Amino acid sequence: MKAQIEAIRAAALEEISQAGQTGELDAVRVRYLGRKGRLTALLKQMGGLSPEERPVMGQIANQARQSLEQAIETRAAQLAGQALERQLEREAVDVTIPGKKRPVGRRHPMYQALDELTDIFVSLGFTVLDGPEIELAELNFDRLNAGEDHPSRDWSDTFYFDRDSRVMLRSQTSPMQVRAMDSMELPIRIVAPGRVYRKDEADATHSPMFHQMEGMVIDKGITMADLKGTLNLAIRKLYGQRTVTRFRPHHFPFTEPSCEMDVQCHKCGGAGCPTCKGEGWIEVLGAGVIHPRVLEMAGIDPEVYSGWAFGMGLERMAMRQFKIADLRLIFENDVRFLEQF
Repeated sequence: MKAQIEAIRAAALEEISQAGQTGELDAVRVRYLGRKGRLTALLKQMGGLSPEERPVMGQIANQARQSLEQAIETRAAQLAGQALERQLEREAVDVTIPGKKRPVGRRHPMYQALDELTDIFVSLGFTVLDGPEIELAELNFDRLNAGEDHPSRDWSDTFYFDRDSRVMLRSQTSPMQVRAMDSMELPIRIVAPGRVYRKDEADATHSPMFHQMEGMVIDKGITMADLKGTLNLAIRKLYGQRTVTRFRPHHFPFTEPSCEMDVQCHKCGGAGCPTCKGEGWIEVLGAGVIHPRVLEMAGIDPEVYSGWAFGMGLERMAMRQFKIADLRLIFENDVRFLEQF
């Protein structure tokens, strides 16, 4: 039996040394040391030995098993090391190869204009407010002194959710001015950017969904001069000190007196073109001194406090800043267009 044990041990060691993969090594282990393995089967025959031979053969068999287990463990470590070396060689990085250029995203031109405007007004002491796009007509119209007969309240101009025309997609961010008057302590200096919705036909300067920034100042001794000075400062910081502007009389129920502010057309320099509809100017915002009735509805004494407010379309601001001729390009998401900015 001793010779048989030695023969099995020698054959097993040879197969262990020849195993090239962990799977092959495990097969050798099962073949010799498993429940039905060759060495295990031989040990089961020890019951037929004499009492004197049994402990001697048992010791020899245990030594053979231990040597095989040690050899398998050593070979397994060798195979793992070889596998790691192959993996490192396969995944090695050649640092001399030029890197792959990754495309970098950029801010949308409209949001670039918004960020710059926000920075300008924040530097002037304004607070930025955000609010809901689904709004009550009470805040969008009533509290802004726009009566039931005002044209902007018509179903042909505004997106309503109910038959009573009380819940709507906001047509301006002005409701945030009302919310500010109701909740903030005086004096107030706020801007409110966000999406707004109107039933406009899409053309070079109009869209049924667009972005707006509205602003408001309420304090003691505020006049139209403060409005013009602040807005001229903001526009020239955005477009450059040589930007040409003008203020025209207008009417808004929220303000009295009211005006519109234009900038000279960036496309034609004031000569007239399709972008400015031949006028040489592009309207960028409406503004005015806050109507005393609006202050009274918010519980603010118009004999003590006054204020001014404005509302501007952010897409038009981006058009002027980046020399974009057609507003529809801003919403088409053509990468060839957007990656220019």
